[in-house]
Amino acid sequence: MSQENVPAAPPAGVGLEGLRTAAAGCRACELWEPATQTVFGEGPETARIVFVGEQPGDQEDRKGEPFVGPAGRLLDRALADAGIERRDAYVTNAVKHFRFTPTGKRRIHQSPGAEHIRACRPWLEAEFEVLKPEVVVCLGATAAKALISPSFRITKERGKLMPWTPPGAAQATLDDEPDEDAPAQTWMLATAHPSAILRTPEEARAAAFDALVADLRVVAGALA
Repeated sequence: MSQENVPAAPPAGVGLEGLRTAAAGCRACELWEPATQTVFGEGPETARIVFVGEQPGDQEDRKGEPFVGPAGRLLDRALADAGIERRDAYVTNAVKHFRFTPTGKRRIHQSPGAEHIRACRPWLEAEFEVLKPEVVVCLGATAAKALISPSFRITKERGKLMPWTPPGAAQATLDDEPDEDAPAQTWMLATAHPSAILRTPEEARAAAFDALVADLRVVAGALA
């Protein structure tokens, strides 16, 4: 672990572009050093829905964009089948650098540790503060455990809309002026990560994909 493995300190009041620029130089944990670059979230500030994955993969690390590899293409198909336009959504990850183990010429995905999630969490909180989404979708166990509960189990609780308060959001008091830009209620839903579907045995993959689409249709219904 790096001696500098401490929570990041994003600037305030700079919007998504300002956050993206600042995150490019993040050194909050050691993952920045072997990675090609920071992979920040992408999408419009007006997005009503935010998808949160685990971390960028090999192709995302090289291109600097989230969900552009095989898992991203599968997510695009699932969103289309569920009636959700990806261009209207914001996609990001709990950890913004690719953690991997080099094996010959290949870079093998390695799940981020709790220390990496803690170090990167302020970036995610800053994204939520700007976006104020109506629905947040956790793609996979890492995102769900980071945003809902360390004991959360995708297999038991997936596909359910739950009321949720974004991390870092101030609790309102009776004296506070209401924020007209904030949704009346933010909802959270957890589902499988597209990469998990790609790893599913071929005979069960179609059913796993259909289950992801069914979960996303719940999201589409909440946005209707």
